[in-house]
Amino acid sequence: MRFLILPILLALLFCSAGCSAMGTWSPMARLERKSLFQPDKYPAGEWQQTTVLVQDASFAAADGTKLHGWYVRHPQPKAHALVLHGNAGNVTLMADSLRMLNHRHGVSALALDYRGYGRSEGTPTEQGVLQDARAARNWLAIKEGIAATDVVLMGQSLGGGVAIDLAATDGCRGLVVAGTFTSIPDVAQHHISWLPMRWLLTSKMDSLSKIKQYQGPLLLAHGDADEVVPYQQGLDLFAAAPGPKKMITNYGGKHNDPLPEEYRAALDEFISNLRPLR
Repeated sequence: MRFLILPILLALLFCSAGCSAMGTWSPMARLERKSLFQPDKYPAGEWQQTTVLVQDASFAAADGTKLHGWYVRHPQPKAHALVLHGNAGNVTLMADSLRMLNHRHGVSALALDYRGYGRSEGTPTEQGVLQDARAARNWLAIKEGIAATDVVLMGQSLGGGVAIDLAATDGCRGLVVAGTFTSIPDVAQHHISWLPMRWLLTSKMDSLSKIKQYQGPLLLAHGDADEVVPYQQGLDLFAAAPGPKKMITNYGGKHNDPLPEEYRAALDEFISNLRPLR
């Protein structure tokens, strides 16, 4: 995840406080979305994969937006996971994660490109990407012949916020998040401490409030040198989660650094302890 601070500052310079009353139609909101969502559209990215056998998945969100994802099947899966990437790039950045999940952890997985990313249509918004995740989870559940609530939700950075929303609203078999924030305004406030960002921003994605509603198992990872989402926000999320939980600290790890072997072992244990499929 990365934030473009300049568009937000420009909006603040040219927009009066009255712009906030316009909500998502204000100039501030449009520049805010440009900062928050930084998609790479097809053909950007490495679409010809050799390290993992991916299948294209096509489905639509509730509002009719056509979406795309990468699906990897395991013949005897230990779990079925929806994988949600961060705010930049597209699904091609998830190839190594999909390979690890499939080959090492024995998981069938679907990686989603939110609207406006990769081969998915549309323009990303906070409510739009939340809607996209629900559609992707339903596609995976039907494909694997399981209940939607039997899907494990996995998200990194922005994707963690999306996963938390879906888990809190509908439940899931398990929730795995890495480098995830307490809220979008909290991250912006950390980077622009001299402005009231919590009041100015229209995008919220309030993961701290939502995770309190999720009672299921949680595996959370965060780097203590994260330069984008402060480590303290990971600690706060972990403390707020009411269900069974475990946290892995990536010591010296920055926001986009690979997670340590300790995390891989913890993920194996997490999967083995999940409740049986319904």
